[in-house]
Amino acid sequence: MRKIQIITIAIIVLSFVIAVYLHPLMPERMASHWNARGEVNGYMPKFWALFLMPFVVAGCFILFMFIPRIDPLKKNIDSFRKYYDGFILVVTVFMAYVFMLTVLWNLGVRYDMTRAILPAMGLLFYYCAVLIKHAKPNWFIGIRTPWTLSNKVVWEKTHKLGAKIFKAFAVLFLMAAFIGHYSMHVVLWPLLAGVLYLTVYSYVEFRKIKKQ
Repeated sequence: MRKIQIITIAIIVLSFVIAVYLHPLMPERMASHWNARGEVNGYMPKFWALFLMPFVVAGCFILFMFIPRIDPLKKNIDSFRKYYDGFILVVTVFMAYVFMLTVLWNLGVRYDMTRAILPAMGLLFYYCAVLIKHAKPNWFIGIRTPWTLSNKVVWEKTHKLGAKIFKAFAVLFLMAAFIGHYSMHVVLWPLLAGVLYLTVYSYVEFRKIKKQ
């Protein structure tokens, strides 16, 4: 078992330990969802508010470990496996961070939830850019459109551009943390536009190669 996988499992186990320890101390209904302005707009029974995230993280970890085993192009995944394992750890840390923000809020600590999450999302997107840059053709990881999956050159060109765009998203998320109540709207529309652009870009590049 790789070192990163051991660290990831340790974080998951720690999340469950924290949930078990805090369960008797929490109110019967806990704040569990915040709107774009950082205001609470959703509650859950304390069992699910405490244990849902650890269960989700554990499920994601199992899925991430399973993907390289079933991908027909698993040899390609092996070529960038250290970046993929790093991505698993980064996602786990991100979700554990969100879990702790929820716990602290329900323990009485008050802060702007949106501003607390945005920098972490920036770091997550930055590592996504790192992963995208090194990803080789496969069926589960990366920018998978019909055109990137059909042509190696299109895959490489789209992922090279995608890495730059995702790094721009990372900077945007970090900057948005200082904007205020409309920060989520500031990042949402560019994010959707960027994803759409990469999809169209892969199609255009595929058509160019076919014409040649």
